[in-house]
Amino acid sequence: MARFDSVQSIHHARHLLYDKSIVYCRDRPVGTFAALPQPRRDRPDAPPDPDLNYNEVFIRDNVPVMIYFLLDGRADLLRDFLDTCLDLQSTDPQTEGIFPSSFYVEPNSQTLVADYGQRAIGRVSSVDASLWWPILAHVYVQRTGDWSWSQQPKVQEGIQRFLRLILHPWFRHAPTLYVPDGAFMIDRPLDVWGAPLEIQTLLYGALLSSVVLIHSDLKEKVIGSTAGSTVLTDPFIRQQIWQLRYATALARRLRRYLLQHYWINGKTIQILRRRPTDQYGERVSNEYNIRTETIPHWLQTWLGDQGGYLIGNIRTGRPDFRFFSLGNCLGAIFDVLTFSQQRALFQLVLNNQADLFGEMPLRICHPPLDASDWRNKTGYDSKNRPWCYHNGGHWPCLLWYFVVAVLRHQQTSTTPYYRFGHLHESLWDCLQDAYQVLLKRLPEQKWPEYFDGPTGVWLGQEARLYQTWTFTGLLLVHHFLNKPADATVLDMPGLRSILSIEAQYQDLRWD
Repeated sequence: MARFDSVQSIHHARHLLYDKSIVYCRDRPVGTFAALPQPRRDRPDAPPDPDLNYNEVFIRDNVPVMIYFLLDGRADLLRDFLDTCLDLQSTDPQTEGIFPSSFYVEPNSQTLVADYGQRAIGRVSSVDASLWWPILAHVYVQRTGDWSWSQQPKVQEGIQRFLRLILHPWFRHAPTLYVPDGAFMIDRPLDVWGAPLEIQTLLYGALLSSVVLIHSDLKEKVIGSTAGSTVLTDPFIRQQIWQLRYATALARRLRRYLLQHYWINGKTIQILRRRPTDQYGERVSNEYNIRTETIPHWLQTWLGDQGGYLIGNIRTGRPDFRFFSLGNCLGAIFDVLTFSQQRALFQLVLNNQADLFGEMPLRICHPPLDASDWRNKTGYDSKNRPWCYHNGGHWPCLLWYFVVAVLRHQQTSTTPYYRFGHLHESLWDCLQDAYQVLLKRLPEQKWPEYFDGPTGVWLGQEARLYQTWTFTGLLLVHHFLNKPADATVLDMPGLRSILSIEAQYQDLRWD
């Protein structure tokens, strides 16, 4: 593929981000628009009409934005965003602990108005928004060393509210977080209810992050404290210790569960096909009563000899074998997957490059729901027609996650074959070609939200233009390919280090 000059595209993207996207409330930056307001077609001179909620600040959409600000030397913007979201964390009894899906500035009063699902299409709260906040908070303090920020009482209180929401008893024993359809980036009906992969990988990262953030405060109060055991009479500290222990145990169980039930390759499918059904008791080989007929035929060629990936969902008798790009990328970035499993994932992506990259990387999920499945499982949602929007559409904002996953894998490799400069040639070419596609097509087509069609060549039928995470995604791909060492920015503490933190509080007792 012919190489495209990056200077003009990158300069344009930076201009849009810094000069057009940032939202202010009382002269304080609080985040960025989901998409830049566009002039009305019928009256170009009139003020832009509010276009659904794309003129609001979404926590989910601001994740790549805040990562880029941090890498670009503007950690203050990330800190302001974290503080703003914390101020908006719900304290209502029905929604206590959740962070808003989005918020906007009320023009007359210059106050922030948050949406916890009460205004959203379908009235579903964005669970991923709440899970991203502790991850971003951990990224901030880890990168800047500003641990005094995480030790503030308001931050620790916010973490406690979040964990009370996440760690409460459920009507099920599995360590996964159960959510309704449309509770994350896929925010319209797409048969993703239950324990979708993206939510589980985010939950894993949020639990690890929360443990580190709590420990940053507790080690000043408890570990080596001259007050000794007297500090454990403080109910707030006792709650911190209990949550730290529980979050550690849940993270450990969750990773084991994901590797047991979500990870598949040619070998695991062979085993699954031969398991008996209708078993009862504690020790069974087919816990979710999955029958052979639910295993799609396309898996055989999709997996190949060396490929593997995390499936989209595990439900009683109804596993979702679709490939979801973001959940798998996060599974690699957060080290849910082992090193060899990450390699199998990259091999699978290479083998299915035509499906996942096409003319505009990266397809959000594959294959799409079609025919009666589309009608029944999406409720005839016209936006989610086959090969459209979230039902197999192509989202350029996703490529940077894959770039980070690949670069992290390369940097931790002890095999010369995977060292930088000697990375698998096909994989490296794949990243470079995808980058060139973004450089050329995104500015030409005014930075659209998504692309449609079996190859992603068509502009999304209802795609908003000048989408913030589209041009920010290009900036991140450009940054990471030129500064691969920064791919560690989303690194989570390993389970071993989390367990060693938890061990420091094992001997503490209180009456």
